[in-house]
Amino acid sequence: MQNDNLHILTATPSLANHFVAELRDVSVQHDSLRFRRNLERLGELLAYEISKTLPYETRDIVTPLATTQTQLLTAQPVLATILRAGLPMYNGMLNYFDKAYSTFVGAYRVEEENTELQINMEYLASTDLHDKILILADPMLATGRSLVKSYKGMLRHGKPVQVHIAAAIASPEGVAYVQKEVPEAHIWLGAMDERLNEHFYIVPGLGDAGDLAFGPKV
Repeated sequence: MQNDNLHILTATPSLANHFVAELRDVSVQHDSLRFRRNLERLGELLAYEISKTLPYETRDIVTPLATTQTQLLTAQPVLATILRAGLPMYNGMLNYFDKAYSTFVGAYRVEEENTELQINMEYLASTDLHDKILILADPMLATGRSLVKSYKGMLRHGKPVQVHIAAAIASPEGVAYVQKEVPEAHIWLGAMDERLNEHFYIVPGLGDAGDLAFGPKV
């Protein structure tokens, strides 16, 4: 499944392996502060890697001693995330793209026995996306349906010139679905896992990222 538009941090050993390992580890997961921080760290690493692919321009910088030149971004991206689980990764990306505008989506899966998985999207607050570079962060790319539905909902606010999708952990099925539905997207992952189970959860995965970060839903 590896191609030029798919990038996996843990494919090459680095500190990303430590952050993903702690996200998975049941002996560490109970510390919600650390869980959120590890998602934030992955957001920072993925933002840095994405930044290498963005357009830059030469700019003059005046120091106390001289004028020098450097390469700076031609424009900040728009950062988007799916509430609530995406907030820590979004915060990590915002630490690096600190002048970026933001878009927020409220989307969730509806799980009922003997029915096809449904996605409800009830909230969308977006800045203008026309000709912007869009980075959409969601920690778990499981089926990919929430992410794709969210992206397609955003398009009413303009067509981005570039699309980057970032996730901490993904399933092969979810990646394939995103590649089919949003073929222009560059996909950035912390790790690629083995499969989805019968309940559409990633295996080995880490559980419910939103519950682990912010507490169980009732």
